[in-house]
Amino acid sequence: MVVDLGRFGVWHQAHKWGPELAAGVEQAGYGAIWLGASPTADLRDAEVLLASTNSAVVGTSIVNMWKDDATAVAESYHRLESEHPGRFVLGVGIGHPERDREYKSPYETIVDYLDVLDEAKVPAGRRMLAALGPRVLKLSAARTAGALPYLTTPEHTRQARETLGSGVLLAPEQKVVLETDDEMARSVARDYLASYLQLSNYTSNLKRLGYSDHDIADGGSDDLVDALVLHGTAVEIAEGLNAHLEAGADQVVIQQLGKEGPDLLPGYEALATVLL
Repeated sequence: MVVDLGRFGVWHQAHKWGPELAAGVEQAGYGAIWLGASPTADLRDAEVLLASTNSAVVGTSIVNMWKDDATAVAESYHRLESEHPGRFVLGVGIGHPERDREYKSPYETIVDYLDVLDEAKVPAGRRMLAALGPRVLKLSAARTAGALPYLTTPEHTRQARETLGSGVLLAPEQKVVLETDDEMARSVARDYLASYLQLSNYTSNLKRLGYSDHDIADGGSDDLVDALVLHGTAVEIAEGLNAHLEAGADQVVIQQLGKEGPDLLPGYEALATVLL
């Protein structure tokens, strides 16, 4: 029951998605539409995206386990599955200690949440797990269709594939700015990365990848910013996106920065002409 995501998908928070952008992304050839941040348990935003498209997979990336009850989320999953059979993937994750007051025993909480989804008959092959470190990556392989790493690099993708083994979905997110001026592109990137580089789940992962406190401080070093947010022409960005596939990703989930709503579509269309 594992869903075919295609090689490339698109990720945005709900306020950037809309029927026009969703339909355009699907028409451009992207296989999946990812609803970012923390969608509510009723999954109504995902329902809008499903209704706006015909065949693209719609997934959450991710429902926050601290914020939304697993039983309520499971009920919403079954509603979407009934309305749009085979097209929805439930991505769930643990969130961040800096943002979730009740954050404790994260690994056990993930296990308990997945247990409830099991009891509610949400198929393992139709759910994915936000995962960065080895322990949660292994759990994603054992209990779900695969992993949804966020804010990572092709080197993390390579390590994640080694941890997951074969036959498990791996769909890392990669940010991009379609801008050839290095300083302009890095300015857009740093504005977006500022809050993420304050979150220990991400900074710990970056340190495992070899980045230092100096790389992470003061908005991020050029090397770190360029790795986390690709910039340049569509052809240049495509090379970086394909590096994730070469490292073992099944799908690369693209998040374009610097635009809003329908204004994002021309960039995705330009990338699609190179990637798809």
